[in-house]
Amino acid sequence: MKYIVILCDGMADEPLEELDGRTPLEAARTVNMDRLAADSEIGMVRTVPEGMAPGSDTANLSVIGYDPRKYYSGRSPLEALSIGAEMGEKDVSFRCNLVTLSEEEDRYEDRVILDHSSGEIPTEEAAALVEALREGLGREGYTFYVGTSYRHLLIQKDGKVTDLTPPHDILTKRIGEYLPEDPVLREMMVRSYEILKDHSVNVKRRAEGKNPANSAWFWGAGTRPALPSFEEKTGVKGAMISAVDLLKGIAAGSGMHNIIVEGANGGLHTNYAGKARAAVKALTEDGYDFVYVHIEAPDEMGHQGSAEDKIKAIEYIDDQVIGPVADALRGSGVDFRMLILPDHPTPVRVRTHTSDPVPYLLYDSTKAQEGCSVYSEKTGRESGKMLEEGYRLIDHLLNLDLWGRL
Repeated sequence: MKYIVILCDGMADEPLEELDGRTPLEAARTVNMDRLAADSEIGMVRTVPEGMAPGSDTANLSVIGYDPRKYYSGRSPLEALSIGAEMGEKDVSFRCNLVTLSEEEDRYEDRVILDHSSGEIPTEEAAALVEALREGLGREGYTFYVGTSYRHLLIQKDGKVTDLTPPHDILTKRIGEYLPEDPVLREMMVRSYEILKDHSVNVKRRAEGKNPANSAWFWGAGTRPALPSFEEKTGVKGAMISAVDLLKGIAAGSGMHNIIVEGANGGLHTNYAGKARAAVKALTEDGYDFVYVHIEAPDEMGHQGSAEDKIKAIEYIDDQVIGPVADALRGSGVDFRMLILPDHPTPVRVRTHTSDPVPYLLYDSTKAQEGCSVYSEKTGRESGKMLEEGYRLIDHLLNLDLWGRL
């Protein structure tokens, strides 16, 4: 038996008036998901434990089988594992977003966050800006690391974990009341604007009609995590396919192999087909038992507040990932179980994550089940199946006999 998870980041949503009371998932053309739904188990799962912040970090840990209450030590340290940043036991890692702030105000504190991703800035351009931050803000005990697109890191030696606000939670809001209390971090953010606003990369981006990456924003602080081996815990050899350092870091920390797909960038126009081919190859040729395919696009479109683009992202996943993977695995003759779900909702209306339960679809090629005509938030709720402890879902995927149907 082979196992595959297709994780559609942030795909779950709310009914929208502009979509005639449908969610983006319901409005999208998803012939492949719906074809699977007819023979699948449909249900709901709570991926974010009660009282914890709804993030891709806690939610994906749950889906991969790690109880966030036990194993979560912060988002940024998981990303540090991915890029090979050195962290001592007392060091603290911070996510360093390159964000777009408004530029009309005189004071830094009065500006607002217009874009948490600076228009999904390419890594090559972002790397030049991070180097400028390294040169302009460098001081003993603080080290900048280049990540992917707008997502980068700052490591503080012998630091202290503090509560910091994710930039995607305060889009269009005045930033003054959300700045760090730590004077060093606060000063770095203020100075970062002066360093970046007229950088040649941003001059060029403005000329091209793109959002400038004109400030650093620190958040997601945490200490070095300690995850047990995925293979030892589950008995299956696993691989991760993702463009996002967070997921690569979870894989690195749990001993899963990271498969790099050229052109995978975490955006709306990522290399969907390449991810699908890589997943099939890993399961049918390379000796892996389990593959986790993470696709960031629906989450990013939710943060941008675009129902139209979120629908596009869902349709791309259905057409270029789910359909081809299911067809290829059937054609190969292997038995497989496929789990499709979001990690958390990212509603277009609020443009950030929520902690509501999400719908899942579990397909088994060896047996037909009484499913639903469509896969959606509504059919998940109507199924009557609800798993409160999301980290147990992986056991359901891998060892159905452990606890049977919900």
